[in-house]
Amino acid sequence: MNRHHSLLVGLTSLTLIALELAWTRVFSAEFFYSFAFLILSLAVMGLGLGALAVRLVPALGRAGALPWLLVATAVMAAAGPPLAFKVGIDYTQLFQSWPMVGKFVLTSLILGSAYFCGGAALTQLFKRGHEQLSRLYMADLAGAGLGIIVAVLVMNLLGTPTAVFYCGLPALVAAFMTLPLRARFVPLLVLAGMVFLGTRAESLLSVERQQRAPVGYVHWDAVAKIKIYEFSEDYRGLEIDNAANSPVHGFDGDYSLPDTAAAIFGIDVRNLMERFEEPTFLSLGAGGGGDVLQALLYGSTDVHAVEVVPHINYLMTEGHLAEFSGNIYNDPRVTVATEDARSYVRRFENKFDVIYSLSSNTFAALASGSFAMAENYLFTREAIKDYWRALTDDGFLSMEHQFYMPRLTTEVMEALTELGVEDPGAHFAIYDLPQMRRKLLLMSRTPLSDEILQTAYWPLTPERHEQIHLLYPAAEEDRDNVYQRIVDQGWQAVAAEVPIDISPCDDNRPFAAQLGLWRNLDLKDLGQISPFEFRGFPLAKLLVVVILAIAVVIAVPLNLLPYLRSGPKLRAVPWLYFFALGMAFMMVEVVLIQQFTLLIGPSVYSLITVLATLLLCSGLGSRLSTQVGDSVPFLGIAAWLVLDILAFPAIAAAAGGLVLPLRVAVAALMVVPLGFCMGMPFPKGGRRVGELIDWGFAVNGTASVIGSTLIVLVAFVAGFRVALLTGGLVYLAAWAMLSARSAWED
Repeated sequence: MNRHHSLLVGLTSLTLIALELAWTRVFSAEFFYSFAFLILSLAVMGLGLGALAVRLVPALGRAGALPWLLVATAVMAAAGPPLAFKVGIDYTQLFQSWPMVGKFVLTSLILGSAYFCGGAALTQLFKRGHEQLSRLYMADLAGAGLGIIVAVLVMNLLGTPTAVFYCGLPALVAAFMTLPLRARFVPLLVLAGMVFLGTRAESLLSVERQQRAPVGYVHWDAVAKIKIYEFSEDYRGLEIDNAANSPVHGFDGDYSLPDTAAAIFGIDVRNLMERFEEPTFLSLGAGGGGDVLQALLYGSTDVHAVEVVPHINYLMTEGHLAEFSGNIYNDPRVTVATEDARSYVRRFENKFDVIYSLSSNTFAALASGSFAMAENYLFTREAIKDYWRALTDDGFLSMEHQFYMPRLTTEVMEALTELGVEDPGAHFAIYDLPQMRRKLLLMSRTPLSDEILQTAYWPLTPERHEQIHLLYPAAEEDRDNVYQRIVDQGWQAVAAEVPIDISPCDDNRPFAAQLGLWRNLDLKDLGQISPFEFRGFPLAKLLVVVILAIAVVIAVPLNLLPYLRSGPKLRAVPWLYFFALGMAFMMVEVVLIQQFTLLIGPSVYSLITVLATLLLCSGLGSRLSTQVGDSVPFLGIAAWLVLDILAFPAIAAAAGGLVLPLRVAVAALMVVPLGFCMGMPFPKGGRRVGELIDWGFAVNGTASVIGSTLIVLVAFVAGFRVALLTGGLVYLAAWAMLSARSAWED
């Protein structure tokens, strides 16, 4: 094996994982995460198809083809996204418009081409160096692990659109290393093209849409795309990933006019704040600081502004919005935390008089697979318990949301019951704000008196009925509503009559936004589908099924084509072995990324910690796979998964209140042994099949797409623990196949 082969593998793998991350950020922000999941899952399928092409087309396996495959990988890595945007697909019309179906196929082919060429290049290197597969597979995994870190750093440094055009640079370096001297001008020309496209990144990688107001500022990093709308001289709007919005109020620093303040706040908590002499206030998802301004105006001496998007806090403390907002984030009474709200709130007990949440959720996507489950842990049964513990004895939780309130009602009832609260229904209320099209939860550590119910926000009068009224506890004439009935009858009795899923979410199944139900799948609704499931259409599940159908109907049969050709062939058991490994690895990986978000927080830290640690340790496991018996990695994986299923909730609860560096350290230590074991099965099987590893790699790549999508359905329905158990069972099935030695021998 050429001593450079490992470096070539690592560089190629670095490019492919960087593509996955950068493209995910771009497409999720511009087309919404559900559709990004669809298109990128199919694009990644090109990796396995490229490997298959090496088996079916001998010319692709020749040494002379390698540098040009690497050049093509770099070219399509840079050219793919702008070409895909030029196609102009409208995903909302995908299921009712044949032209859109054609555009969808074309977009998939364009984006998949980089993975196809990269997969072919990797496979050629694996095939030629199969005797040292443990070393090469280590380079593959290590390159991917480093690619996670590099991609995030470059997106944060250059901005995500610009970073997209440099993802192919490692593959281009690999091409330069392998090309003859007379042809090395080609990578230099490609590099010039990357630079040219990078200078035009913002215009090339955005969907033209009508802006709600003049845009005064745009920033796009690994976490979010942020726009600032200039609505008026004293009002700005923050928009995140073209979906979530947060107001920013102009403020001159004069706190002496509280009587006029209520006019600028959509939901006014003055009547709650003034029940405390010096109220302590926590904003869950502080965004543009409207919550913080309200708390300061109403006399809070201890305000905690928690926001998970780092650049928003930068804007408010020293950036574009600091002076405009009156420098309220630099007020000594304000503690600014760039962190997940759940992790932050767990550090405090009996601390806050008012916890305030205004539409605090994000659909930001960070990694293939994980973004299909891009929910957070703010709206779960355990979250309600954390908020309850963080409140003072007389404290209030005020949580608003436009769509999640039926689920929150069921979760509050269950959480308070599990906490042993006597008469849970006496401790919360649900308000309707018809003019704002919002619902509002008020929860109190002490039973809510009628006086509080009637005056908590605005006086409940007949004249204000269209502005605010109670849905629970409802007036006699309004009692036939879903919230009152959930409390009176239980959510199970009401579920069949409600168009959305109202089953309670917990930390094992935190998908609050997955409101769709299969019973709502109606062909007439496919003409113009919403990117969200707020009306009960099962979009995420439907897209997962589409990906699975395409993979099973097209990609799997293609991987059987080599059986129709002459020459050596994989036997059935080895074929199934590599298929099982591809499924199992991705099943576990996808679930871990989301599961460990509870411990670390939904940020780049979670992605880097879990995925980079898993891949780097898997690389080490591959390198040492020859030194352990065949059963060791499978038993290690099974034991770890069982331990995770049983112990993770307790570990997350115990370590969840630690500061971020310690939470990252705990998570990394937990992932290390699993990653070490997961890196061993592939090279163990690869050494047995020799040069047929190209076919095994193709099967493995196709199965990885199936595994990453199938496990999403499992998690939606049954939660993370069952999903991990499923991955573990597939690994055990692979162990059984590897143990059947006679089935591998001709």
